[in-house]
Amino acid sequence: MRKLVLLLVAVGVLSVTAASLAATRGAGWSAKLNATQEVPKQAVKAPAAHGSFTSTVSGNTLNWKLTFSKLSGPASAAHIHVGAMGAAGNVIVPLCGPCKSGASGSAKLTAVLKKDFTKHLLYVNVHTAKNPNGEIRGQLGG
Repeated sequence: MRKLVLLLVAVGVLSVTAASLAATRGAGWSAKLNATQEVPKQAVKAPAAHGSFTSTVSGNTLNWKLTFSKLSGPASAAHIHVGAMGAAGNVIVPLCGPCKSGASGSAKLTAVLKKDFTKHLLYVNVHTAKNPNGEIRGQLGG
């Protein structure tokens, strides 16, 4: 009986580990960006502003694409930040600056970034001159 319990525990641990690795490996990271997710709130209201971030993960490389529209002005920068939903956080991956919709690129992923992703602690933020703390934001998910 004890061996059966240990076997079931081991299978459970392996399943969770495999699921976590799959979330950072062949799958992509994505986010829908909008003004309602922005923290702190926009300084200059641009409620129609929106965008999307899509990517693929290959090993330790994140290949990404960022699109957006209806911003209050040109995008001065875009980043991946660390922070839970509803909380502002530090920049950890610069994406572009200044940015145009359709921008794409790649970034190296660390073990810490991958772990933060599995904990839903990463978000994409697009900044403008009128909203320097961020105009649209989206929490990253897989």
